[in-house]
Order: sequence, then structure tokens, then C-alpha cells
Amino acid sequence: MPRDFPRTARVAEQLRQELSELIRDAVKDPRLGPVTVTEVQVARDFSHAKVFVSFLGVTQGIEEKISILQNAARMIQGQLGRRLRLRMIPQLQFQYDEVLDHGQRMDALIAKARAEDEQRGDHSGESATE
Repeated sequence: MPRDFPRTARVAEQLRQELSELIRDAVKDPRLGPVTVTEVQVARDFSHAKVFVSFLGVTQGIEEKISILQNAARMIQGQLGRRLRLRMIPQLQFQYDEVLDHGQRMDALIAKARAEDEQRGDHSGESATE
């Protein structure tokens, strides 16, 4: 079997899918709101997994939401053990993924720069792309 797609990457993707469902269905804390599991990084020995999450439209109270997930980690690990065929279920460490926030800030800066260019009547960007 070719080694193009290592086992850790396959397990990480499977964990991401299962964690998305488990958090949505099993964690019933109303303070949590919608959670997106953006990425899972699994240690080579499968002992630990960093779970990167983001929260839809939330910029405050992130530490509390991460704490809620971390407190539910043991229950989530138990559910993962029932769903997956792994010898060892990794210990979960939830972290906030700032990539989406960074992307939104960059989009806002680009939109602002474009608006300023339009106000000045600067159309040099259009001629460069034509």
C-alpha cells in the first residue's frame, strides 16, 4: 500500500468528522452555540489530539466555550471509543482556531482599501487585470 496519505492524517480526518457530530449531538450546554471543528492534529503515537474549533459569529466568551468543551472531553472520548475502531483514543485538547477571524479581518481590510480607491477614482487595478 502506498504511503501517500499517512495513517495519522486519515485518523485526524475521521476524528474531525466524528467530533463535529458528537459536539453537535452530545454536548447539550446552551452556552456553547454552534461549533465548527476546523482541524484535528493527531500525535504520531495517537496519545494526544489538538482539536481546533471556531464559533459562528462569536468574538467574546471564547475561553468559556473552550472550557465547556474541555470539561466534556472525557465524555466525548468515550463516545469516540464506541464509534471508532482504534486501539487507543487520543486525549483531546481543544483550542480556538483564529484562522477564520484573521481571514475576516483581512477581508475587511481589503474591502476598506477598495472603497478608498473607488472614492479617489483610482482604477489602476482594473487596467492591470485586463
